[in-house]
Amino acid sequence: MNQSRPKVKKSRALGIALTPKAVKYFEKRPYPPGEHGRGRKQNSDYKVRLLEKQRLRAQYDISERQMVRAYDRARKVTGKTGEALIIELERRLDALVLRSGLARTIYQARQMVVHGHIAVNGRKVDKPSFRVNPEDVVEVRERSRAKHPFLVAREGGYAGEGETPRYLQVNLEALAFRLDRDPNRSEIPVICDEQLVVEYYAR
Repeated sequence: MNQSRPKVKKSRALGIALTPKAVKYFEKRPYPPGEHGRGRKQNSDYKVRLLEKQRLRAQYDISERQMVRAYDRARKVTGKTGEALIIELERRLDALVLRSGLARTIYQARQMVVHGHIAVNGRKVDKPSFRVNPEDVVEVRERSRAKHPFLVAREGGYAGEGETPRYLQVNLEALAFRLDRDPNRSEIPVICDEQLVVEYYAR
């Protein structure tokens, strides 16, 4: 899903840093972009829910159609729909490639998958939306391991300062990880009030 809007501007518009580069810019200008970015704006209930939905979509870099499909699946799960939605999105292959430290951003993770560098249980998967199941083993394919991004990943260059989520067992040296179990919402490093997203789609 290619979007021409610069990531920094998009980050400021949504109120969240979508890339490591955006973090420092966002700290300097923590208000929306544009001439009227610092002006006071009236927020309706609809606008608040819409913004929250857009923030969630942006963090996984997915289309509206993909979001609706994930929401429809989440509605069928026993328990809180909002939490089920986040867990559903977190099981996407590109999201887990990011969490494991194999990629620096969700955009890079998506590119790695689309270009055929990633295998699940020994088979190449080039669909970022592929849903990873517990016990699935994800690894960089042998033919891709000498490429620069994966050499950086092997040295921990993308691991960042955050801890690896507990639902993943990661071996960066082997450029591989396993999803041990379904994530819990509290473990997923996504900034979102998912109840507002549910209210947006349930309206």
